[in-house]
Amino acid sequence: MRKIVMVLLGVIGLLLVTTPTAQAEEPIKVVHTEQVQAGPYRLTVGFSRWPLKAMQSLDYTFTPDGGIRGRSGTLAVIAPDGSRYEVELARHPRQREVWGLDVQSLDEPGEWTFRFIIDGAQGQGTGELRLTMLEQPGPPLAISWAIGSGPLIGLIALIVVGWRRVRPRASIAH
Repeated sequence: MRKIVMVLLGVIGLLLVTTPTAQAEEPIKVVHTEQVQAGPYRLTVGFSRWPLKAMQSLDYTFTPDGGIRGRSGTLAVIAPDGSRYEVELARHPRQREVWGLDVQSLDEPGEWTFRFIIDGAQGQGTGELRLTMLEQPGPPLAISWAIGSGPLIGLIALIVVGWRRVRPRASIAH
């Protein structure tokens, strides 16, 4: 019993020593910015990847001159086909001093519009940023799914063949 306890304590100690401490996520690396004038407010829109490609996840940051304190806003994202959705501008989860969207992707290529409505001490302001989204990187989704699901289909076939070979057969009554 004593040996088992010593082994368990040794394993736990080894895990504690070799497990790295949790690191806070790195701030966003903005590689491109665009300026938007929303009434009296100047807004810097930052992108973590450039050029923009459909179906590619990235971070967006929205920073009004003078910071976000005392301000609120709404972002309307308008797709090339005219469909839209709105979100309240909120602090970015990894860069708390700015508004932003964390790991978002836009689904289709074409011209997208970001419409900002900012409320603050100088009243309300509206501004737009038009973005051209390029084709998605890599092969088309159907080909990607076909290639990616190949190993799963092979595994299922292997399990079925193995199960059929070891399954007990019904005995023949004489």
